[in-house]
Amino acid sequence: MKRRHFIASAGLLASTGTVAKAAAKKPLLHHVFFWLNNPASEEDKQQLIKGLKALKGIPSIKEIHIGTLASTEKREVVDTSWDVSELMYFDDEAGQKVYQDHPIHVDFVKNYAHLWKKVIVYDAVDA
Repeated sequence: MKRRHFIASAGLLASTGTVAKAAAKKPLLHHVFFWLNNPASEEDKQQLIKGLKALKGIPSIKEIHIGTLASTEKREVVDTSWDVSELMYFDDEAGQKVYQDHPIHVDFVKNYAHLWKKVIVYDAVDA
């Protein structure tokens, strides 16, 4: 009986080690906010959104969400100064680095940077 208990315990410990290594690799969230040079221009906003949608072609992006301001209640803690945002999910920091250097992203910055006056990025990993 002791031998069976030992074998079962050893198997459990081995699998726990594998799970711990997998858990150490944390997803990265990349949230970007854009302030347009011409916030009143719907054409500029749609052009930026079109450019952001093209980023979906980068394989390391697991999910992408592109947004504009919601018409939620105005509160002191809510920033409503931005015009367009993107939220991307990556498997890890290495995937985000692939995105940063990818030709599609480089072309996006080159072709659409004239549309914005300010960009702020918030990168976070799952806690």
